[in-house]
Amino acid sequence: MESWEMRAWHADFLEACNRHDLDAVRDFLDPGVRRAHLPGGADAWIADLDELFRAFPDWRWRRIQILVEDDRLAVHLRGSGTHTGAFRGVAATRRHVNVAEFAFHRVVQDRIAESSGTADHVELLAQLRG
Repeated sequence: MESWEMRAWHADFLEACNRHDLDAVRDFLDPGVRRAHLPGGADAWIADLDELFRAFPDWRWRRIQILVEDDRLAVHLRGSGTHTGAFRGVAATRRHVNVAEFAFHRVVQDRIAESSGTADHVELLAQLRG
């Protein structure tokens, strides 16, 4: 993909995430996607998103910046939502959280094959327990 195509591809991916359309999100993931420090595979990725969306039904990401080089993306995002359901052992607090995230993806044949970043929810949990 050309750089502009990769940017448009990521915009479509982010839109699917922000709609909480897990079937559409799955279409952007390689079934065996490798994730640094997290369980691999599209099923694990979808399960993590499902948990997030159940706890934060209004969760949305906003892209701050994106860099594209060959088959790789580096993306700075802001994620935010209101905690209305249990998340990682923390009962609903009704707190609104806002966290910075950085994601690095390698895209092969229009699917994320490898991913790493800072979306480990440490800051999010700190805000909930605040």
